[in-house]
Amino acid sequence: MAISAEMRARIEARVNEGVRDQWYPVAKSVEVRNDRPFGVVALGQKLVMWRTSDGSIKCIEDFCPHRGAPLSYGEIHGENIGCRYHGVVVDGTGTVQQVPAMPDCPMEGRKALRSYHVAEHSDAVFVFMSSDEATEPPELPLSPELTDPDWAGFLCTAVWDVNYRYALDNLADPMHGCYLHAESFTLAFGSKQDLLELDNRDDGFRVARVGQTGENFDWVEFETPEGGMYCHLDIPYPASAGPGGNMRIVGYVLPMGPQRCKVFFWRMRKVQGFERDSWRFLFRARLEERHWNVLEQDRVMLEGMDDDARKREMLYQHDIGLAHLRRALNRMARAQIEAEDAASADGVAAQ
Repeated sequence: MAISAEMRARIEARVNEGVRDQWYPVAKSVEVRNDRPFGVVALGQKLVMWRTSDGSIKCIEDFCPHRGAPLSYGEIHGENIGCRYHGVVVDGTGTVQQVPAMPDCPMEGRKALRSYHVAEHSDAVFVFMSSDEATEPPELPLSPELTDPDWAGFLCTAVWDVNYRYALDNLADPMHGCYLHAESFTLAFGSKQDLLELDNRDDGFRVARVGQTGENFDWVEFETPEGGMYCHLDIPYPASAGPGGNMRIVGYVLPMGPQRCKVFFWRMRKVQGFERDSWRFLFRARLEERHWNVLEQDRVMLEGMDDDARKREMLYQHDIGLAHLRRALNRMARAQIEAEDAASADGVAAQ
């Protein structure tokens, strides 16, 4: 069935801002504290988070219902958050609890703000960015390495001033490794000519180089379970990089705004006991700086691209991974829009 021009435009807009009804990492766990609020932006929405006395995290719109001041500039009052502008106190459901400047104010007791489901795992805070507050989230989708105690690693995050789609395209493109990162410690090897093959699966896909394995950034797997998207890939490590074999990268990308995103990369190796301690020390002492240099190469290249570069692309065989990824995002966006339109029509009919 042909898609109308209007629907195509709506799908493009939805994909560009970020697909809804998914879990996204938004912060490191250590950034969310119980003594001060923490503000983030996800899918264009300003959010504020804080910890309560039991260590759980609350997340609501970063907007004071009184005058719109950022609650993230405010203070924590027990389990609640207070605006620094006029002191209005709001709880974790978005309900006004107190207006100190005017006791018995009609605002008190009113739910004024949207709240969001939060989960915490592997040193990261995830928020379920649903279209409707009433939507119950699916289980937090996690890469298997994050739940397997045999794997150890570090969470690294960075904000890039580029639409999140460029960061995902970069991950779905194994061939850039031997060019962009040709002078890096781990990615300076392998052939600069090859073909790619795509393995389509029920919950994702794998794109890999045909002619070599274990020489460079030679493959990537994207997983698209219900409620999220992530990828993993291997970076070959020489013996001088310590125990554990290749380094596994687990990647998630948070859309923030039209030209801003935040990347979350867990850098991991399968090591236990003394080897785990050795790997962690070696990474902090010698390897981490080198990996940040590689990330910086990605950031600089992507930020230098025009935001509408997709309109002038001339893709070829090596781009099968990013083409497949884009189709998957379009399908998810279209399904969401059609479901929202159907729900809206049902609501009108019921009136």
